[in-house]
Amino acid sequence: MLEVDALTKEYLSAAGALRVLDGVSLRMRAGERITVMGPSGSGKSTLLSILGALDEPTSGTVRLDGADPFAGGTVGRALFRNRRIGFVFQEHHLLDGCTALDNVLLPALAGGSVPAQIEDRARGLLDRVGLAARQRHMPGELSGGERQRVAVARALLLAPRLILADEPTGQLDSHAAGLVSELLVELAAETGGMLLVVTHSVAIAARVGGIHRLVDGRLMA
Repeated sequence: MLEVDALTKEYLSAAGALRVLDGVSLRMRAGERITVMGPSGSGKSTLLSILGALDEPTSGTVRLDGADPFAGGTVGRALFRNRRIGFVFQEHHLLDGCTALDNVLLPALAGGSVPAQIEDRARGLLDRVGLAARQRHMPGELSGGERQRVAVARALLLAPRLILADEPTGQLDSHAAGLVSELLVELAAETGGMLLVVTHSVAIAARVGGIHRLVDGRLMA
């Protein structure tokens, strides 16, 4: 379960404290899907950064299966992200010098050598996203939609408890966007992971469901 209580985030500016998130609270259970929509600058990406332990809140708490992602310092946060959270960003963030398969395997490399069963899972995920024949291709040899499908497979490699997607289809055409969003929903459901998607697209929000709006730093169902 994801439990977010009274989450606040402020940044210092020349005019004083700028409050981006204002008392955000949220509950998600295993297998649940939520879409967060809102105007640019409303704090959507900031919310995902805090839920993913990339940034710390000014106040409030985050618990994932009862664990505090900020309790273990910088190293503890990195381990927490690697083991429990999967990210899909608007930019695929693939490594240009690595094959599609190696890019999917990146989350497992933090533990050193990659077990055979994890490599088998990576190959299986590439098969599921329609790229079994392209696992040895470099990112430059893939289309934008194919690169984003590799990013989806990478995010799901370690079967994370929480999958965060920040405008994952923002740079894709409508066909590729529909395919990527459907894959996210299907694969998250198979692992029982919680899926939270930030998007401007009404069509993507309809596919994911659980629509919430972030307005003036407050989250409303």
